[in-house]
Amino acid sequence: MSNTSATTPYVVEDYRGMLQVYSDGSIVRSYPQNLNVGVHEDGSVIWKDVTFDPIHGLQLRLYKPSSAITSTKLPIFYYIHGGGFCLSSCTWPMYQNCCFRLASDLQVIVVSPDYRLAPENRLPAAIEDGFAAVKWLQAQALSDNPDTWLTDVADFNRVFISGESAGGNIAHHLAVGLGEGWPELAPVRVRGYVYLSAYFGGTQRLRSEMEGGKKVCSIWRLLDRFWSMSIPVGETRDHPSVNPFGLACPSLEPVALDPILAVVGSYDILKDRIEDFVRRLKEWGKKIEYVEFEREDHGFFVIHPNSEASKKLMEIIKRFITKNSSNQS
Repeated sequence: MSNTSATTPYVVEDYRGMLQVYSDGSIVRSYPQNLNVGVHEDGSVIWKDVTFDPIHGLQLRLYKPSSAITSTKLPIFYYIHGGGFCLSSCTWPMYQNCCFRLASDLQVIVVSPDYRLAPENRLPAAIEDGFAAVKWLQAQALSDNPDTWLTDVADFNRVFISGESAGGNIAHHLAVGLGEGWPELAPVRVRGYVYLSAYFGGTQRLRSEMEGGKKVCSIWRLLDRFWSMSIPVGETRDHPSVNPFGLACPSLEPVALDPILAVVGSYDILKDRIEDFVRRLKEWGKKIEYVEFEREDHGFFVIHPNSEASKKLMEIIKRFITKNSSNQS
């Protein structure tokens, strides 16, 4: 009788059944049935899906206020979802609810792109897809046969790029890669970036990543698993995709950047890392604002998009958009 146990693949990584990695390298993904989140539509926002990268089968979800009229051009606001580079999709209800709120409260066109996930596609694949999603917008602006659902109401001269957690990491790499007023994107003009609980890391732990007892330890074990599945094989958490100040990362001091708004909760395990990021960029003369929400945790806007904190966040982002839209050069 043969011993099948030696050859039968077994699970080596399992995140709530949504992502299972087997010993033979195979990967099984399942739609999250345990999130207990419904889609909350009230008719104030309409949306649709568009394929922006047919080669990799990547889609983005577009949102606009249902009251939008062609005589009024609205800013474009990218919202790149989180998930530790290993999970999630722009189609998940929690992100859809966030985009409803963004489009309605900010009166913007929301572009919510997907990106390739790890471990099937390790970094920098997700960052490359972020660039592709912005290039798609440029193609729409230049097209002889554009999607008028978008182009009739979109102001390509007022584009803002945001991201939550891993999406905030992608937004940062776009800010660095595109630089200030990147002319190659014309007629698209990025005016600023919003980092929401940006997912950075490093081999050296900071205070907020060590204090807090068992809860923080369990979170870091999870983050370490995500990083191990997403960074290039053989690299550490000081890889440029992870740590903006790692030894292998070029200095940001000489890089010209568009304005940045960095947002974090005071209970976020990454708070000190984000605060340090902002401090360093300010010392180098970058245009960066820092907003910390007391008693809020990582990704509070995703978890509670209709909370008082999220309402305040909408007001802060709206001011940031208004402030950085005034210069139309």
